[in-house]
Amino acid sequence: MINLKGKKVLIMGLGIIGKGLKDALFFYDKGSIVTVTDLKTESELGTSIDELKNKDIKLHLGKHIESDFIENDIIVRNPAIPDDSKFLQIAKRYNKKIIMDESYAITFTDAKVIGITGTRGKTTTSTLIYEILKYAKRDAYLSGNIRGTATLPLIEKLRKNSYLVLELSSWQLEGFRDEKISPEYSIITNIYSDHLNRYKSMDDYVLDKKYIYKFQDKNGILFINKDRQDKYFKQFKKEASGRVIYFSKNDCRDYNTNLIGDHNLENIACARKVALELGISEETIKKAISNFKGIEFRLENITEINGISFINDSASTSPDAGIMALNSFDKKVLFICGGATKNLPLDDFAESILKKAKKVALLKGDDSLKLKKILDKENKDLVLDIYSDFEKAVYDLYKIAIKKDIILLSPGCASFGLFINEFDRGNQFNKIVNKIKNEI
Repeated sequence: MINLKGKKVLIMGLGIIGKGLKDALFFYDKGSIVTVTDLKTESELGTSIDELKNKDIKLHLGKHIESDFIENDIIVRNPAIPDDSKFLQIAKRYNKKIIMDESYAITFTDAKVIGITGTRGKTTTSTLIYEILKYAKRDAYLSGNIRGTATLPLIEKLRKNSYLVLELSSWQLEGFRDEKISPEYSIITNIYSDHLNRYKSMDDYVLDKKYIYKFQDKNGILFINKDRQDKYFKQFKKEASGRVIYFSKNDCRDYNTNLIGDHNLENIACARKVALELGISEETIKKAISNFKGIEFRLENITEINGISFINDSASTSPDAGIMALNSFDKKVLFICGGATKNLPLDDFAESILKKAKKVALLKGDDSLKLKKILDKENKDLVLDIYSDFEKAVYDLYKIAIKKDIILLSPGCASFGLFINEFDRGNQFNKIVNKIKNEI
């Protein structure tokens, strides 16, 4: 088993969704000398910091200190920290081991690793695969880019017959690049424009995605979406070292599902294909999928009030996600969207809004200013306002809603500015909706 006793470990970026905290406690429990550094202050980190206060763990908050990156043996990098961070460059100059949770963890296990990446559908597909495995009574674990999870603490539970299902963002895959390792079973759900506020180009973004399969050997398997045969699909197919297996939404149109939207058939098709490859029967797959209730903040049907449905799709952080959400309904909706920019094109999103929205409430941010300008050219009465008060935005739409209307939150933009993150945005929406419900 991994021996980390006495190792000096720096957690770079504790964050507020649980991974950094769990990693810090993992190294501490292993006898490492742990330091946590985060640009956020103690008050901003909130409950993430509470569990560390009674431990012998150094806390350097509100700033990074250069000496931390020289004096520690291992730097645990939060995926949100860009590769070109000056502090990471210092660590590299001093030949420090820079790791990420998931890629480092799988170097210590013989478990079967299933990695899922893509622009959209990662969380739903990952969770579906995990739920099918559990339904089939396999020893399965879910981690990666799933809120509140960390992979390193799982390594003592994993056995050779275990399945480790990892949702992996493009940033997390930089860790796989550094470790020169790829999952045995690799999945790319789809590719859309995203994160161009961090990457110089789409090709750079996709390059990180390719590490999901880049280091597979001939026994590895890559699952890709047959319904999306763009230039990147062709690259994936050509570059894969192992087998390539295709999935298509047309393979599972007869499945019973609680998930909203045609795009979710792609996620179901992908999970189905992986499960079949792992020897799980079609009957078991169908039962597991019919029991699956969906993922929080992903076209989540919150409640109905006076015949008006409230749908929470706060995890929609790119225009393509907003378009998918709008296209998931066969009627016009009362739409809440907009926010901070990721430097992604908005014209197609605006076109979909014009076709599918009855009225629009925009959330304050640079992209909302751009969207309003585009929308106003075609329909000056469509946008109610740009709101810095989220509650007022929801209430204003509710006031004009009639029976059988849908109020859909699917921002299609980043959350920072008004919110801590997309989860905070989703939680706030639910609280507002519950407040409306309690007033009736």
